[in-house]
Amino acid sequence: MTTAPDDHHAGQPPAGDPPWVRPAFLGLLLLTAVLYLYNLSASGYANSFYSAAVQAGSESWKAFFFGSSDAANSITVDKPPAALWPMALSVRLFGLGSWQILVPEVLMGVATVGVVYAAVRRRFSPAAGLIAGAMLALTPVAALMFRFNNPDALLALLMTVTVYCVLRALEGARTKWLVWAGVAIGFAFLTKTLQAFLILPPLALVYAVCAPTTVRRRLGQLALATGALIVSGGWWVAVVELWPESSRPYVGGSQTNSFLELTFGYNGLGRLNGEEVGSVGGGGGGRGGGGWGETGIGRMFNDSVGGQISWLLPAALILLAAGLVVTWRGNRTDTARAAFLVWGGSLLATLAVFSFMAGIFHEYYTVALAPYIAALVGMGTTVLWEERARLAARGALAGTAAVTSVWAYVLLGRAQDFVTWLGTAVLVGGLVAAAGLLFAGRLGRLGRFGRPLALGAAGLGMAAALAGPVAYTLSTVDTGHRGSIVMAGPASGPGGFGPRMVRGPRGGGEGQLFAPGGPAGGRPGQGGPGQGGPAGQGGQGGQGGRTGLPPNGAPPGGVPRMGEGGPGGLGGLLNGATVSSAVSARLKQNAGDFTWAAAAIGSQNAASYQLATELPVMAIGGFNGSDPSPTLAQFKQYVATGKIHYFIGGGMSMRGSGTPGISAWVEENFSRVTVDGTTLYDLTARK
Repeated sequence: MTTAPDDHHAGQPPAGDPPWVRPAFLGLLLLTAVLYLYNLSASGYANSFYSAAVQAGSESWKAFFFGSSDAANSITVDKPPAALWPMALSVRLFGLGSWQILVPEVLMGVATVGVVYAAVRRRFSPAAGLIAGAMLALTPVAALMFRFNNPDALLALLMTVTVYCVLRALEGARTKWLVWAGVAIGFAFLTKTLQAFLILPPLALVYAVCAPTTVRRRLGQLALATGALIVSGGWWVAVVELWPESSRPYVGGSQTNSFLELTFGYNGLGRLNGEEVGSVGGGGGGRGGGGWGETGIGRMFNDSVGGQISWLLPAALILLAAGLVVTWRGNRTDTARAAFLVWGGSLLATLAVFSFMAGIFHEYYTVALAPYIAALVGMGTTVLWEERARLAARGALAGTAAVTSVWAYVLLGRAQDFVTWLGTAVLVGGLVAAAGLLFAGRLGRLGRFGRPLALGAAGLGMAAALAGPVAYTLSTVDTGHRGSIVMAGPASGPGGFGPRMVRGPRGGGEGQLFAPGGPAGGRPGQGGPGQGGPAGQGGQGGQGGRTGLPPNGAPPGGVPRMGEGGPGGLGGLLNGATVSSAVSARLKQNAGDFTWAAAAIGSQNAASYQLATELPVMAIGGFNGSDPSPTLAQFKQYVATGKIHYFIGGGMSMRGSGTPGISAWVEENFSRVTVDGTTLYDLTARK
């Protein structure tokens, strides 16, 4: 079926879809939206670091453009601003609140499911597209991140759009679609910098080899697409780099106020080799691992990452190989084989980087893999089903079902006390389905019972494959997720996050290596006291477990205990602070007379007070508290000219940064007052 050229135009869908196709597709989108919208407000402001920037962008177009943490434009977030723009527009239109911030992320998730469906269905079948879309929607880490306000949701959508555009370009060497792919990658760069480029090598190589035109034209088209990428991703960078530093916010995450340094350092090579200057964590450069856990081919299957993304990863790899075998005899321009190469190449390239990067790595990054895995599963299962008359195809289907069920059994076993019977049911069901699929070709000899039995075996295999991810996904949407580090599903395995390291910037010392573990029953960013959500909603996981902190205590080196003096986890690094109504009212007093109502060390701490008051709060030192912004001299000047009203005590203070000097100067020169457990210094009243 797939080895011969199509009778219709290459890559075009067959005419006359069955009447169930459109309702099924619309139903898939509707169910995805309902699933992702369920209990959405339980996450409150989610990651307050980005929510504060969204609030700032809704108040100031300058903050909107730069991605500033506050409307007075003291410092930006440590990413480009594209992911903030949809949320900031939503808040500008509908006001500040959890739904206004998170609904755009849900819509991105629904759109990504739709694009995956369209890409797979176009070359294969409606059934393949529906399977792929459902697999994506029910991936636990997708259900997490398409309900969360980190940049990964928009990144996943744009990368999926890029693949779709390349596949359209491959149908007839269409320059327009390849240029659109370049535009999508450019905006993906403005979402999460160099991660957008991970799939470029396989996409460019597949197009250069498989596009149905001359070599010269292929190279020219790739050059045009590259130009589109540079323009769509470079215009904002050029503006920022050319804008006078004195009249724009400091580039958060950099040590020299340069977006290029941020791109190629902290967010670039530093992620690969673990040498992120000014970072928290870091790979430490150790062989095979470091502060962010062991690296290697097993990383995607370990205790903390496995339950997020790897349920169908073995199946995707098996089906990629099988799909290439089935389509290998096609001609150079065969679009089915090209589709396997494009989706498979994107998966393998991203998988390799995630597995071996020694720098900052979080489990939720793996949402980038979800569209590729889902597409390969949808394509591979339907291709092998159509070839089921052959023993090899039936064997591949049966092997996929068996491996998937065994792996699901392992993953479910890691989650203690979570639907304890499900693992055994999945294992038995998957193995029975594998046996049925192995003999699916012979079931046709049973007359009218043959096809229903074969379909039953396929349905049982699909149910066994999805049971585990569905259980994790339902657990995910039933729980609020807040803070800097979030995970899908129930707690699984000991520790889960691996050791974490806080490292001072610019050679400021090795920092402190924290042993994994925390208060029993908690997870970072889930439950517990901490940052309040909108309209008095729950707290921001200030004391969740598995954060890499000792139970109920602080690591050596002076970082405050979680919740002490207001800040949340790791002195306000991982989570923000609880802001009472009394503190909020105090900060609002005469706020119109100042540029910043207050200043606090670390972006999460500042974000807490900014979201509670909807007033600009300066984030000293940026996210990690390690950025040299402002310097002590600059801070003194701001105070002297009456631009900052209060300094909020507590928070983290990175060794080797400028922030300890600011804290000490304030403590020596200004009187302190405690309001509901929060220490405030009035910078207009010297001792």
